[in-house]
Amino acid sequence: MRLNKTLYTTLFFLTAGTFIAKAQDVKPPEKAVTEEVEIIRPYKPVLAEAVKLRRSPDLDNIKTYKAKFNYTLTDRKLELNSDIQKLQAQQLADERAAELVNNYVKGGIGSLSTILGEAYVNIGRDEALQAGAFFRHFSQEGKLNKQNENTQQLSVFGRSIGNKATLNGRLNYERHGLYFYGIDDLKPTLNPNPERQVLNFFELEGEAVNKYTGDENALSYAAKINAYMFNDKFDAKEQALTLTGYLNKRISSFNVGLAAAAEIGNTKDFSTSVSNNLLRLNPYVKLQAKGVKITAGINFVQEFGDFSDTRIFPTITADFTLIPDFLQIFGEVKGDVNRNTLKNFTDENPFLNSNIAIQNSVEKISISGGIKGTGGPGFGYKARFYSKKITDMPLFVNNFNDFNKFDVIYDFGTMKLLGLEGEISVQVSNNLKWTGKLNIEDYKAAAEQESNYKPQLRIGSNLSYTYNKKLNFNASVAIQGDSNAKLYTADPITATGTYPPVPDFTKESIVNVKGFVDLGIGADYKINNKFSVFAKANNLLNTKYSKYLYYRVNGLNIFGGLTYSF
Repeated sequence: MRLNKTLYTTLFFLTAGTFIAKAQDVKPPEKAVTEEVEIIRPYKPVLAEAVKLRRSPDLDNIKTYKAKFNYTLTDRKLELNSDIQKLQAQQLADERAAELVNNYVKGGIGSLSTILGEAYVNIGRDEALQAGAFFRHFSQEGKLNKQNENTQQLSVFGRSIGNKATLNGRLNYERHGLYFYGIDDLKPTLNPNPERQVLNFFELEGEAVNKYTGDENALSYAAKINAYMFNDKFDAKEQALTLTGYLNKRISSFNVGLAAAAEIGNTKDFSTSVSNNLLRLNPYVKLQAKGVKITAGINFVQEFGDFSDTRIFPTITADFTLIPDFLQIFGEVKGDVNRNTLKNFTDENPFLNSNIAIQNSVEKISISGGIKGTGGPGFGYKARFYSKKITDMPLFVNNFNDFNKFDVIYDFGTMKLLGLEGEISVQVSNNLKWTGKLNIEDYKAAAEQESNYKPQLRIGSNLSYTYNKKLNFNASVAIQGDSNAKLYTADPITATGTYPPVPDFTKESIVNVKGFVDLGIGADYKINNKFSVFAKANNLLNTKYSKYLYYRVNGLNIFGGLTYSF
């Protein structure tokens, strides 16, 4: 075995030596190169570091170099605030303003020759300036002889809202045309040709009120002026000027203020002329705390003109909240002098005679109290009792010679009145709403037998129902109880020789004026954003009742028309 290994090793080395010897064979020498090669390239001199400095540095220059900055450094305190920051609400895009319909024109016709015309215009949306005008005409002809009546009203108004005060102004004209059509069913031939009457009223009013401020010690003020002229078709004329001022100083929860008013006027007819003027001063102190409002002061009233007297009355009001938004109790004690005017009398009864007696009435004491509040969303209520003592209360009475015209007499002495008033409002939903009001009054006359044309019961109610966005219904009812009227059986002026006459029960009689129920309904239908139609019916029961003796109102009447909005 060893021999074989030796043999194989010897052969391996011999073979390897042969290949090596062959690889190292000597090549023949090459020929020498005789060409000259020239290499060209850019010259880049290289300098030593010491050669770069042409001069030695100035070691004596110790001037400090100040760099110029183009920005400003702000000295601020570093605040370490590790609190959680409130998230800021993202501002939404402005909502598109709704297009307001500011103006409309309404017209309608119906039974009893009814004509209705109405228009309203204003300048539109403006936060600082508001102005507009309103016009209305309504006329109707009843079935009785000359039972014709028409009314017109034109009003122009404006308001300017400034940084410190608000200015208001109004110009108003009213006209009322009618006939003395009263008829006695027992003597139908007494009034064959009724006289015509026209009442004209011009009014100008201006007001300045400071804007509200939340300052606890703010000073509030207001001033108002009102002037009017009134006349009728005959010789009656009346002018009046009323100046009103108000000043209030807030001191924390207290208010100290003064209200003042001056009423100056004159009423003339062909045989009468009366000036009954008033000056009022009402200083007060008001406490307004949480759930409590109390105002205490005096009412100083000075009469001057044809009547002269000085009176001082207490003025106390209180309001206590027992259950917020649900129950409040309130009370009031006050007194005042009421300035009677021809304008107020004709507003209540337009069938007045000429040469009406004008004098003031004194509300010696008035006490009232009650409760009010809400019973939940859509429900509100108020109940109040009151007691008054009134001296020289005005009353209407039929003239002895002209039965279809009314004179004004005064209940000489102190009349006592007890009353109960209730109001309720129920909104079942956005589509259904009902309101109602009740008045019960008990009059105890002073010198007269009865308080003429003063019913003991009055009820009023309104119902509104929206069927859908286009159709709306409404209904109303008015209920009035019986009242009394006085008739002269002899001429009171001749008998007493005074005007107004002193009551003489032997020369007068009391007549009952029956109560009534007046029911009305109406409907509105919106065709589109521009046009809508309406219909209304009054006195559905066709009741032939009278508010004043011998003056029967119209029976059933229906009218309707079209409204255009723009």
